[in-house]
Amino acid sequence: MTALTQEERDVLTLVADWVDREVRPAARELEHANTYPADLIGQMKELGIFGLAIPAPWGEAPVSMPCYALVTAELARGWMSLAGAMGGHTVVAKLLVTFGTKQQQDKYLPQMATGGLRATMALTEPGGGSDLQAIRTIARRDEDGDGYVINGAKTWITNARHSGLIALLCKTDPAAEPRHRGVSVLLVEHGPGLTVSRDLPKLGYKGVESCELSFDDFRVPADAVLGGIEGRGFAQMMKGLETGRIQVASRALGVARAAFDDALRYAQQREAFGKPIWKHQAIGHYLADMATKVTAARQLILHAAERFESGERCDMEAGMAKLFASEIAMQVALDAVRIHGGYGYSTEFDVERYFRDAPLMIVGEGTNEIQRNVIADQLVKRGGLDRF
Repeated sequence: MTALTQEERDVLTLVADWVDREVRPAARELEHANTYPADLIGQMKELGIFGLAIPAPWGEAPVSMPCYALVTAELARGWMSLAGAMGGHTVVAKLLVTFGTKQQQDKYLPQMATGGLRATMALTEPGGGSDLQAIRTIARRDEDGDGYVINGAKTWITNARHSGLIALLCKTDPAAEPRHRGVSVLLVEHGPGLTVSRDLPKLGYKGVESCELSFDDFRVPADAVLGGIEGRGFAQMMKGLETGRIQVASRALGVARAAFDDALRYAQQREAFGKPIWKHQAIGHYLADMATKVTAARQLILHAAERFESGERCDMEAGMAKLFASEIAMQVALDAVRIHGGYGYSTEFDVERYFRDAPLMIVGEGTNEIQRNVIADQLVKRGGLDRF
């Protein structure tokens, strides 16, 4: 295990025990019914999970990024949707801690630390995909110059109905060149002119909503600009996505670990031709490869998390972790289905859920094709990999 403090180890144990005791027994029924997990979210608030990224004086029990990543993986091991429920919230918290004005920090962070106020981010637009500089949501200064009027639409916004604060990526200067200099992040609360239009139907990632948002002459005050200065939103969000990609990689790790654990358990219980199926070479080799992939993904995530914690640039490392962990989650989930045979296709076993949840991490928080672009770009800029 990476160098966690004793307090962080205690937090990780507390969350892991809660996942085994409360989450895993309830997840299948909640997921199949696509029911919002209000009771489990309430317990996450009591455990202090929503405040893990918020330091004093606003929060009480912040943890390092490596600990946060492992906590995320534990949540996803129980049910990936629960990890998603705190993913965007943490990114917004980090944005406020790093870039927010003191007024913004004092206003939002104490409530966010308790989970009394939950936050999400709104980046993706219909038809926009991963090209964030091409966004069309516009925030124009109002006639008096003391606020903004926002028009546009966002989609695939997780927790849109249950989050009271939205970090909205938009254009405050559509004519700016280069384009990224016209992008800002506005801190938006629900109100007239903001409509959560519908919940999007999904293959997996059930229970927690992913919605479309519509802004129709929605007004915010001038001090809603993150950090108080226009035109810095693209760079701010790129830094926030380092946290987001480590978080998504950790979700993938949790799904892969759950799939492996279930497959290993089943392979020891199920017999064929007079012996447990793990003793058949085909199944044993599946398990060996699955365990190797899960372990490698964990190390990549911790490497990225440790660089983040040290203050080093980690966009390449976070991209590597997200790319690898999400791909192996899909592979390990499929292998778990194979090991379970026909039961792997049954909704009475959890492995079919892992198989439906895993693709989200491949396309979420920037597709894996985008991650490869980021990695290649940074390899050239840095002159290759660090020396051993």
